[in-house]
Amino acid sequence: MLAAAEIRNFAAMMNEQTRRFISEHADDNIRLLALQGDKYAGVDLPLALDQIAGRQVARRKLPAWAAIEGIVYPPHLSMEQCSSEQTARYKAVLAASLLARDGVVSGSCAGNPVFVDLTGGFGVDFSFIAAALKTEEEEGCVYVEQQQHLCELVRHNLSLLGLSGSTVVCGDGVDYLHRLHRAGIIFLDPARRDAHGGRTYSIQDCTPDVSGLCDELLEKGLFVMLKLSPMLDWRKAIGDLRGTCEVHILSVGNECKELLLVLSAQKKGALRIFCVNDADTFTFSYEDKDASAAPSGLLSADAASFSVLRDSFLYEPNASIMKAGCFAQLCRQFEVRSLHPNSHLFVASSLISDFPGRRFKIRNVSTMNKKELKKVMSGLSKANVSVRNFPIGAEELRRRLKLKDGGDTYLFGTTLADKTHVLLFCQRADNP
Repeated sequence: MLAAAEIRNFAAMMNEQTRRFISEHADDNIRLLALQGDKYAGVDLPLALDQIAGRQVARRKLPAWAAIEGIVYPPHLSMEQCSSEQTARYKAVLAASLLARDGVVSGSCAGNPVFVDLTGGFGVDFSFIAAALKTEEEEGCVYVEQQQHLCELVRHNLSLLGLSGSTVVCGDGVDYLHRLHRAGIIFLDPARRDAHGGRTYSIQDCTPDVSGLCDELLEKGLFVMLKLSPMLDWRKAIGDLRGTCEVHILSVGNECKELLLVLSAQKKGALRIFCVNDADTFTFSYEDKDASAAPSGLLSADAASFSVLRDSFLYEPNASIMKAGCFAQLCRQFEVRSLHPNSHLFVASSLISDFPGRRFKIRNVSTMNKKELKKVMSGLSKANVSVRNFPIGAEELRRRLKLKDGGDTYLFGTTLADKTHVLLFCQRADNP
């Protein structure tokens, strides 16, 4: 791990051999380089390897940072755990919209900070949010972190990112909160590992315990933004934290990455849920009486239903909607029908181009009956196999059907409302 003094004098401490080594081996395998350390006299190998590995991860997760020479990267684990640029930009847009919505002018918050990050870490979220708020006051955006080496690293990087006016505070975030008078937005990303390094998912088990700080956070922050584990039950979270006015479930590439809660003491109206996956956003108002309701399955395995299914369109919700469990709202908004309350697959007679998930054209339908399968699978040697609410897994189904993986056919093993197991043979229908 880089020491604080090393980071502070980063430019001065890196000799020409180390700088050249980083440049020449920017795309090389880190493990192989580490094994060949004796070959490179004069090279600060630990420093060089951290920076090569960091930039390799940044190209994927933080391309805007990777394009800037001189950014200092932490050890590999910290890079893998930090926010991606895509989710950080989303939070930055959200933060700016919250303040604009409430009439707070960026750069002016009655002498108090516009934005305070109490759990600064590597500073990815802080840097994107601070840049979006464009505050010009000396303490307009405040980064708080108790680890000295991270504070020095972030101070160095913020200067390269054009955010040298931000305030870096080395100290405990909870202590800083106790001293804070007011702020526009208070942001926290509680640590999700216990003293033994094990993952924790309950709010009460994270550090700091936000549920115990909730009253003070709402008193001092116009808005509070909480970044939580995607494994957390969002319904339990809003029950544990009063003042929750928005829930944002963020997915990237159909993988759920973050659960983001917005709290405010001035909460007005119904709680809003935002299911976000890349460019798709599905929103709905949360009502206790029906928010978790599942739509009834409509189709059984009779000949009429099979006829309806053939040449209709199949819809598979994205990861954020699956996490939200908002299937009744999905059916109402897009006028799709559920195959079964637990299958989470939906059908409609026409293509819905803005459906938030994958879209397929159903070409054929079959039960697991051997005669039926022989007829519908004639000439089919490979398929992309998935299962939803089906008695066997995808690999076992592929093995039984003697199919190779891949091709243009998408095969779903699922269950209809009358508990009949069926196979849906589909093709992608992403474009009208």
